[in-house]
Amino acid sequence: MTLVIMRYDLRVPPSDSPAAGVTSSGQYSACLEQVRWADQAGLDMVVLSEHHGTDDGFMPAPVTLAAAVAASTERIGINISAALVIMHDPVRLAEQLATVDLVSKGRVSVVCGTGYRQEEFEMAGLEFKERFAALEETISVLRQAWTGEYFEHRGRRVRVRPLPHTPGGPMLMMGGSTPVAARRAARLGCMFMAANDDAAVGQAYDDECAKVGFQGFAMLPSKSPGFVHVTNDPERDWNRLAPYVLHEARTYAAWQRKGQSSVVHVHDSATLEDVKASGVYAIVTPDECVDLAKRFGSLTLHPLMGGIPPEVAAESLSLFESEVLPVLRRAA
Repeated sequence: MTLVIMRYDLRVPPSDSPAAGVTSSGQYSACLEQVRWADQAGLDMVVLSEHHGTDDGFMPAPVTLAAAVAASTERIGINISAALVIMHDPVRLAEQLATVDLVSKGRVSVVCGTGYRQEEFEMAGLEFKERFAALEETISVLRQAWTGEYFEHRGRRVRVRPLPHTPGGPMLMMGGSTPVAARRAARLGCMFMAANDDAAVGQAYDDECAKVGFQGFAMLPSKSPGFVHVTNDPERDWNRLAPYVLHEARTYAAWQRKGQSSVVHVHDSATLEDVKASGVYAIVTPDECVDLAKRFGSLTLHPLMGGIPPEVAAESLSLFESEVLPVLRRAA
């Protein structure tokens, strides 16, 4: 059965960008309209991402949007990936996530991350070198908070109520791309969402789980596209979507620190031909989309990526619903 994901970061490129043209209010409204459609169509997951202080307004408050998604839907899963949890007061974050879990009746999960852009650490008043200690503290606070009992936090007696819908709180996972990150996740009793497909990372996680006695799992990504757009005329739409694809690819690549690795990565001076060759972005016919689903077992629709106008996204989603989804359902 193919896992179908709707992903959002809701970037709106600045006015001097070739990809300019939409507004944040319009994109957020379109997002909620699209997730209602996805919920009714039987898609599996809405994934929301987080960054702060970017030129294009990359979504800074995914927990807030997750609550809106939860209120707009009935069955689809909601995953925040990654939530930059150390950028938030952990007690307030525990309250907010508990609220989303209640509104969604247990449909929310969280991939916990630290972030890697120096600008974000400066905005939050955090030391980059202390990010992993802060991550461990935050996960500890979240779990204590979701017991509903009093506990000590930084010399204060605190308590979080009401309890989440999910006993013990929403599922917490950790992301990363190194064996060190994998071992940390196992030690903290978290599932691990790897950013790359390095088998050594998965093995490090399994070994540490065995060492600490935790029955977890590591999910290594396939090299499936991070963006799938369905069209009857791929050549036309590669040209039409080029400004949005290049904006997303180049800005994301420019943020990467030395030593980071990811299956969704194109260098920051990429041309359209580079992007096409990368396999990260797929603009395909309905039949080609079905082939991708068979090959990878999952599809990621990122319909508003890089500032794609809602009306252009709607064309792809309509074609996906009419010509791809029925085939996937027959094969399930």
